[in-house]
Amino acid sequence: MAHILIVEDEAAIADTLIYALQGEGFTTTWLSLAGEALKLQAREPADLWILDVGLPDMSGFEACKQLRRSSEVPVLFLTARDSEIDRVVGLEIGADDYVSKPFSPREVAARVKAILKRLQPRAPAAESGPTECGPFQIDLTRMQLHYHGQPLSLTRHEFRLLHTLLGQPERVFSREQLLDATGVSAEAGYERTVDSHIRSLRAKLREVRPDSEAIHTHRGLGYSLRLL
Repeated sequence: MAHILIVEDEAAIADTLIYALQGEGFTTTWLSLAGEALKLQAREPADLWILDVGLPDMSGFEACKQLRRSSEVPVLFLTARDSEIDRVVGLEIGADDYVSKPFSPREVAARVKAILKRLQPRAPAAESGPTECGPFQIDLTRMQLHYHGQPLSLTRHEFRLLHTLLGQPERVFSREQLLDATGVSAEAGYERTVDSHIRSLRAKLREVRPDSEAIHTHRGLGYSLRLL
């Protein structure tokens, strides 16, 4: 079973999470400081983080930003704040889900299982080598995308977004559909976070071809990709 790293400074909360997660068959490690968690992840990578936003040494948001420089491990935020803007910020910087305190430990365990299930690799296609799609080259075996021959440095969310758009060029995908494609539950209701990922994708594509616009906005509907 997956190994879950709990980064939470309140012992009582950590204890309830450990009990619930171990009851579902997960192994757990508990740390109270984000800095220690980042060091441990570099040595012994966990399969998922449960990360409190309010930590003594740095905020959970800052910890997630630092984590994303070297890892795409899924992150579930815990917070005492219930502001929608906080939730959106958390998802935009790379979180996979968000739970406000007080919460049910069973609910957290269920969300952990749902995140890991969404991120499970699909069965390999019969053709395992790279495939061409207009100016894009897709290598699912290595999880790499090239654009006009140039490799793209993409986050997990960006890769899944672009791969989804490439699957059906010219089709207009709603924000909800694209959010689901990233591995973030569309039920979370944060479709607007897709806009942030699209902006980042466009910037990376423009670095290769400044004069081209592959991703198109359909106001009130969503996004599509054109093979230029």
